[in-house]
Amino acid sequence: MRTLFAALLAFAAGVLLMAWLPGRTSSSAVAMTPAAASSVAAASSSDDGGDDQNDADWPQQGPSPEQVLYAQPQMLRDELAKLGPRVPGKPNLYLVAFAGDGSQDVFRNEAEYAATMFRKRFGASTHTLVLENNPASLSSYPIAGWNNLEAALDGLSRVMHPDDILMLYLTTHGSDDHELLVDMDPLPLDQIGAQDLADILKEHAFKWKVVVVNACYSGGFIPPLATKGTLVLTSARTDRSSFGCGTESDLTYFGHAFLVDALNHTDNFINAFDQARTEIAQWEQHDKLTPSRPQSYVGDGIEDELAAWRKGIAPGPSVRFMPAPAASAPATAGL
Repeated sequence: MRTLFAALLAFAAGVLLMAWLPGRTSSSAVAMTPAAASSVAAASSSDDGGDDQNDADWPQQGPSPEQVLYAQPQMLRDELAKLGPRVPGKPNLYLVAFAGDGSQDVFRNEAEYAATMFRKRFGASTHTLVLENNPASLSSYPIAGWNNLEAALDGLSRVMHPDDILMLYLTTHGSDDHELLVDMDPLPLDQIGAQDLADILKEHAFKWKVVVVNACYSGGFIPPLATKGTLVLTSARTDRSSFGCGTESDLTYFGHAFLVDALNHTDNFINAFDQARTEIAQWEQHDKLTPSRPQSYVGDGIEDELAAWRKGIAPGPSVRFMPAPAASAPATAGL
């Protein structure tokens, strides 16, 4: 699947992708027009009748699967261009919010809120980028997939300094074999396992990292990610489910407790995690659920580096959570 997706992107983008320089000023908008190369195989086309089921969530009004694939390199360039200039003389933090499952709005809500809240609350030295699978935002954000994640990290590696901090916030469903669901049917997207994510990060020279994995069984991501200079926070133990996802939810338990309730009152990620873990345990006890037991790993040096980042910011007021709008415009948050 990953090979097919890469081939589609490479064919559609052609020399545009090869010529990409993330620091170059990009166009202000992406035109979702039919691809000039009409011979590109649309991801939704198949002789297998089963694709009718896969296409059920694809928007009737909007770009086709082929157009979405064709647009990815330009959309990613545009998002990288929106990061804003690095603030000199202090550590900067770069957040990539990754919403993997396109069938439920709860993950989109979390990714967009995380990006909005971090920008508003932590100021100009905090930069955010959203990768997201959702039928309502196919024209607004690059899709969340293996290739786009690698491309986003490639772009960030060209602008980040050695004392800057990379933060990944991944929110989606997880399996008991520690694999993240990455899905926007009918696009051919690969799943991302714990070792896969570790390997992706190893390909880039980020000295300081914060990795938050909000998914069932996400504790299984800690062993391969447990390295010097890395803080890993997960919403569940390696053998436990986490809660709050579903079509009727606006936020997961972890997203609500960590992003909304904790980080709106502290800029210390470890303290926020401890607060969220306590609050989640109370909710689970009230709802008579098997405790999810969120887990953490603190690698050597990362606490001091995060403290240096905190010294360079003046946190703003709390940012009220609002679900992402039904339209394909980016979400906003009210103060």
